[in-house]
Amino acid sequence: MSNAPSPTPVAWDPDADFSNYKWKAFGAIGVSFVTMVMSMSMVFVALSAIADDFGVSLRAVSWVVIAQALTISAIMLPMGRVADIIGRKRIHLIGLTLFGGGALFAAFSPTLGILIVARVIMAIGNAMGQSVGTAMVVSVFPSNERGKAIGSQTTAVALGGATGPVIAGLMLQWFEWQSLFIFIAIPITIAFFVGLFVLDEDRVSQRTQGKRPPYDWIGAFLSATAVVLLVLTINNPLGVGWLSPLIVGGFIGFAVLMGGFIKWELRNPSPMLELRMFNNTVFTMAVTTRLIGFMGTTATRFMMPVYLISFRGLGEGATGGILFLASLGMGIAAQSGGRLADRFGARPFTIIGFIALFATAASFAFMNAETPFWIVMIVLFINGLAMGMWSVPNNTVILNAVSSAQFGVVGALTNLARNVGNVVGQAIAAAIVVGVMTSQGFDIPLNEIDTVVGASQAFIDGWKVAYFAVTGFTLVGLLLAILTRPGKRVEDA
Repeated sequence: MSNAPSPTPVAWDPDADFSNYKWKAFGAIGVSFVTMVMSMSMVFVALSAIADDFGVSLRAVSWVVIAQALTISAIMLPMGRVADIIGRKRIHLIGLTLFGGGALFAAFSPTLGILIVARVIMAIGNAMGQSVGTAMVVSVFPSNERGKAIGSQTTAVALGGATGPVIAGLMLQWFEWQSLFIFIAIPITIAFFVGLFVLDEDRVSQRTQGKRPPYDWIGAFLSATAVVLLVLTINNPLGVGWLSPLIVGGFIGFAVLMGGFIKWELRNPSPMLELRMFNNTVFTMAVTTRLIGFMGTTATRFMMPVYLISFRGLGEGATGGILFLASLGMGIAAQSGGRLADRFGARPFTIIGFIALFATAASFAFMNAETPFWIVMIVLFINGLAMGMWSVPNNTVILNAVSSAQFGVVGALTNLARNVGNVVGQAIAAAIVVGVMTSQGFDIPLNEIDTVVGASQAFIDGWKVAYFAVTGFTLVGLLLAILTRPGKRVEDA
């Protein structure tokens, strides 16, 4: 192990001069947040149209979502480390370029396979943006407004989540699904030029003096491969039995890769992820809560459009309007939850959020073809409130447990926990629904769920089992939130 001194962080101090810059910088970053999340929520609404166009089943079309989430989860942490070395603004702008180019590629994809490749390119750009987004936002706000900063970021995410389904629903009434990807290239281009001229690398990055640290290529490979193997195994794309050698071997392989990653990172003098941060109990509990919480949240975003469009027969426009309520609730709770956490502490609001999340997950499990739409709308809105109420204080707890010099990699880690939770939650939900339907003889395209005799009942049987699993995830998250007792904010030396 090298005894050479580590580079000394020389960070801009936002407490000293933030009032004239923080909202300008946030606006530049927020445009990309809104656009990237908008693109994801658009695709959820368009899944049925994509499936109909290519004539594929839920198992196949789910890869349009899972391939992106898988790619983001695999490379986000490595991208966060790259940004710490070469600069966050640079990574942010390269990511926007790849995202926009991938969107145009997706718009002209002639087959489902090529569309998935285009989504992977978009995901690489998305991962680069997400890997630096939280760190850049927190860096331009004073330390006593950390909850406000994260709440504002989450509100931007909610705005993208809210407008995506509405815009997608309206556009799909008159245009083909390809138009959504052409549309998304417009605001991402705006985001690029705003970021280019507004963001200051010295202010959004932790600069270092002296020689740049080496990049941990082995750690990046081990972590990315482990995440890919885990999600592939859970998603079970070949449809083999859960006790088959492929599935068992996949889980064993993941464990071996993670063991190798941990051993390597602890020995590496310049690790991609400083694992000793996890000696902090509060930090470890909060990160685990975040992972479990998003596993219990993502099924709603993935399954609700299928429920409304393919099962209940609603049009895309009406579906977008209903899904808007979840993002509206998240935006409201994110702003209020972040500010209240700054003032009264994060723990009470994290617990309240998980209680509401548990209640809504249990409610979704008992929905069927006769559930009034007004009930669906109310539960979706409360689910969004719950999401914003727990996720913002939880993120604040994580960042308060480390120094500002660690914001880059920890910001990427919080987003990684969210995305791994999302992709694993989506894979589990899809696997459960497909497994139940297939066991009853219905591995069919989405547009046949409400027309083939018996398929609707098979879908709702799978839906119910999936939401029982989601309810279990939210209960675990609630218990972790209750047990996590944040200490004082870590101050920089």
